[in-house]
Amino acid sequence: MLADKPLLSQELESGRGTRSGSSLRGLSDRTIAWLFILPTILLLLAINIFPLVWALRLSFTNFKSNMPSVPARFIGIDNYVDILTDEDIWYAMQVTARFVFWSVSLEVLLGFGLALLINRRFRGHSFWTTLILLPMMLSPAVVGNFWTFLLQPQTGLFNEVVSLVTGISPASFQMIGDVPLAPWTIVMVDTWMWTPYVMLICLAGLRSIPDYIYEAAEVDRATPWRQFWSITLPMTMPFLMLAVLFRGIENFKMFDMVNLLTSGGPGSVTETVSITLKRAAFEKWQTGYSSALAIILFVTVFGAANIYIKALNRIKQR
Repeated sequence: MLADKPLLSQELESGRGTRSGSSLRGLSDRTIAWLFILPTILLLLAINIFPLVWALRLSFTNFKSNMPSVPARFIGIDNYVDILTDEDIWYAMQVTARFVFWSVSLEVLLGFGLALLINRRFRGHSFWTTLILLPMMLSPAVVGNFWTFLLQPQTGLFNEVVSLVTGISPASFQMIGDVPLAPWTIVMVDTWMWTPYVMLICLAGLRSIPDYIYEAAEVDRATPWRQFWSITLPMTMPFLMLAVLFRGIENFKMFDMVNLLTSGGPGSVTETVSITLKRAAFEKWQTGYSSALAIILFVTVFGAANIYIKALNRIKQR
């Protein structure tokens, strides 16, 4: 009897395994796929979709989060009308557009140039690649505080280097305090931090070009300059446009870097839309108004990104 117990337990376990296996085999592949995907979909709905719908609801009210006991009153599209007719909002949009244009342009030019150099695989290129990638590994908070210290007119290293090169007194200019220089300071710091990211994307594009294309071009006696314009640039153009898309979206909603360096000052010369949104939401406590502004920004970025992606797909099909 004792010897039969292990056999009996084995039979029971095998029966359970057979039933569970048969139940899984009874499910279709589509059902099994939904079982794996459903938790992720629910998480995305909870984190992304619900806040968006809630912000859309608040954008049609005069709700203020510092007075939660006061019931929100439905005011229709008044918040949207106030935003679209506010000159300060349009000025912040212009500041944001200039920042996006100059920072993305410099990052793409410098990133593509660095990718061309790294792609040559010279001696020690791995070391220099790692060194170039260091800025993008830092958090924006660290970069903002680091550059704030460097740009101090009295004790900062940046002014000392400029004075050593040009002979200008270090205390005669303030990069984050002068109206003409403050916007370029934001562009400079963002370019320093995110050019390595663009370089990685461009380097992936350069490494994807087959070697036999260049070999055929050399057989045809094409000059290096001709190879660049006829092979390298056209075949890396989708990667360049992808880098422009990613950096354009990120720079349009840039907040932490600007907030740490200038906080929108001096005056409002570096006040991007994200800074305006923060002030409306957490300084003036205009929750309904700031929700409407957030929806406008979302629609703007989403629409521009869709148009850009369509242009990118057309280039890929060529």
